[in-house]
Amino acid sequence: MPTDELKDDAAKYLMQTYSRQPLSIVRGRGSKVYDLEGREYLDFVAGIAVNVLGHGHPDLVRAIQRQAAQLIHTSNLYYTEPQVKLAHLLVDHSFADRVFFCNSGAEANEAAIKLARRYGHERHGPNRFEIITMKNSFHGRTLAMVTATGQEKVQKGFEPLMPGFTYAPFNDFSAIESMVNEKTAAIMLEPIQAEGGVYVAGREYLKSLRNLCTQQDILLIFDEIQTGMGRTGTLFAYEQLGVQPDIMTLAKGLAGGVPIGACLAKDSVAAAFTPGSHASTFGGNPLACAAALAVCRILLDGHVLDNAKRMGEYLAKGLADCKDRHRVVQEVRGLGLLQGIELTIDARTLVAEALARGVLVNAANERVLRFVPPLIITQQEVDRLLDLLATLFTQRQTADKDAHRS
Repeated sequence: MPTDELKDDAAKYLMQTYSRQPLSIVRGRGSKVYDLEGREYLDFVAGIAVNVLGHGHPDLVRAIQRQAAQLIHTSNLYYTEPQVKLAHLLVDHSFADRVFFCNSGAEANEAAIKLARRYGHERHGPNRFEIITMKNSFHGRTLAMVTATGQEKVQKGFEPLMPGFTYAPFNDFSAIESMVNEKTAAIMLEPIQAEGGVYVAGREYLKSLRNLCTQQDILLIFDEIQTGMGRTGTLFAYEQLGVQPDIMTLAKGLAGGVPIGACLAKDSVAAAFTPGSHASTFGGNPLACAAALAVCRILLDGHVLDNAKRMGEYLAKGLADCKDRHRVVQEVRGLGLLQGIELTIDARTLVAEALARGVLVNAANERVLRFVPPLIITQQEVDRLLDLLATLFTQRQTADKDAHRS
């Protein structure tokens, strides 16, 4: 189907919930994708931090093919080997003792909130239910997660919102300390606010939160949906930040593109979930778990994580050099292969300009370009992005100078 016809049918039949780029992707290989006309694009979006192994990784493809031919779904009324093996692997390589599987990041965060409330109820009574989240956060699109998200633009038009959430400034411990009361069940945050503009939590801030939560028997929840699965150079971001949560949520890169989410918790917390207290029909189905097992095993082999760390540092340095040379760049932020640059101009116009030149990038908000490529990205491919950014920034500055002269 030609691109124009596809766009027309999408406009006619799909709910208009997305502002899509004028591109129809039909296949991918490695760090590149191809459109209907066969044009090649270097992918620094990776399905929004999902395709951690790139496109068409042979081990992941084989795992999906084998499992699809054997068993796709049974429900959680029965045991399946891929689910148990995946849970075992995640527990062995994290702080957690137990795992609940679902289908998405929003569902994983829903599970975390329900678990925290249940734990608070059992330990301290029915008034222990409030969750403190961060301003500028993003936790998903269900009604509860829209409420948990500390951004009014995400909440607008969906009022009345769910009760039981309050919002604190990110990286401000004293503000959170003053908000904690007898109703506080948990503090929930992203180690890096990715959708909010790529803001990294400070190590001392996180340590103070951990100490506060321990002292007050408040649960610390890390939303690692975007930072987990090698994105920052370690399997989970908390490993680099020196603080362990009580609950952690995963999704996005967990199965390399197959929908899956997970809520991980320590034994003492997970015990609050009992049969019938929470469920998911498709959660942890054999196909998704087989894919996730393949992704985890490849990451734990070490080579991809090493590359992510090395290329993350290389990209960060290149972006810092861009800042030194181009006044349109205000700040560079990030960790590993989750990097962002804040601009003095509208980042969305640069997304379109990069697309026209064969590179896919993403705007996290109006003035921040976010880069979340596959973890297999090469130095040559990073250089291509940096060269393109330098060209676009130079062109913009030249145009601004010409406009000022006229």
